[in-house]
Amino acid sequence: MKFALAWVLSALSLAVAAALLGTHMNIGTPDQTLQDKIIPVAIVGLVFWLVNLFVAPVVKVLSLPFIVLSLGLFLLVINALLLLLTEWISARLPLDGAVPFDVDGFWWAVLGSVVVSIVNAIFGSIARRA
Repeated sequence: MKFALAWVLSALSLAVAAALLGTHMNIGTPDQTLQDKIIPVAIVGLVFWLVNLFVAPVVKVLSLPFIVLSLGLFLLVINALLLLLTEWISARLPLDGAVPFDVDGFWWAVLGSVVVSIVNAIFGSIARRA
């Protein structure tokens, strides 16, 4: 159950971030309807959840001195790089065409990771209360 909840929360937070950032962070193609974007959002959410499950702890432990020296601000850089890694992995999935997920650059990935973190915290607190 925790797996499904974490996957859905990741997908929802990515979808909200993509909606807020407009053309700078896209999931799916612009000509797709909302119903057509459900599968790409679910796939990108799964990839993002897996990256955060397996890669993020290792990177955060290895960069702990930088996190401490920057008083936690280096976590923004790590989260942005994890979002860009999600973009890279989802573009190389062996599906019918790649899952279209793109972020315009590093600074948009930083802003996207901030939005994803805030939205994930809000949705997570709502899910814990329910």
